[in-house]
Amino acid sequence: MIYLAVTTSVFAALFLTLSLKLLSLFHFIKWSPVGYTKEWGILVHNHWSIKWLFLIIMIFLITLILYFIMQYVALVPHFFTSLVIGAVLALIVEWVIFDLPAELSSFKKLSIPFMVVVIITARFVFETAAYHYRAHGERNKLPYKDSVIK
Repeated sequence: MIYLAVTTSVFAALFLTLSLKLLSLFHFIKWSPVGYTKEWGILVHNHWSIKWLFLIIMIFLITLILYFIMQYVALVPHFFTSLVIGAVLALIVEWVIFDLPAELSSFKKLSIPFMVVVIITARFVFETAAYHYRAHGERNKLPYKDSVIK
């Protein structure tokens, strides 16, 4: 199970990082994905590849934690949870980056393509976690009823 969690998180982190690079390249987001280095004062003088590698590692850890949490959420549909949690994560990230005031007009500054990419990644992670958790539970069941004598 851990192998599946790590593999899913690696691919989710790579997809999200590549998507962030493309969104930044085509100016769909008005901030740099590795702009945290200047704001926080870490990795400022390092090569650009180190900054992106650190971003991939951070996204990997976040998706791995979400994978393990979402395995055990069975009562709520995964489509709904991925939509809500992905949108909330995207809103929080852009709200912190832009340092927006809590006004209704602030929503106009948020990037819809960024929200969509985060929601797609969240859906991938949550659905994969739920599927593998159910498959692992089905694997331990007997192929016949308990009342059958063999």
